[in-house]
Amino acid sequence: MDLANLSEIIANQGFPIALSIFLIFRIDRFMQQLVSTQKEGYEQIFKQVAMVQKTLTELNQQNRDYYSLYCAEIQRELTGIKAQAHLREVS
Repeated sequence: MDLANLSEIIANQGFPIALSIFLIFRIDRFMQQLVSTQKEGYEQIFKQVAMVQKTLTELNQQNRDYYSLYCAEIQRELTGIKAQAHLREVS
């Protein structure tokens, strides 16, 4: 095998191989960026979900506090009405 024949084989076979290797590295870099971006997206989603959960928990607590106070006021009013009714019965 002479040098010209060998260089022709490398030129014909080497270019497609080199191009394939180049494209594989580009695809690999693209996939790494895609995975990185996807992880960042998931982190943002998780942060938003955590904020929504915190807000819902706070709203639920506010509702519980409000209705506890509301029920306590109603019980006081009912107690006052019962006391007035009892005073009327006694008089």
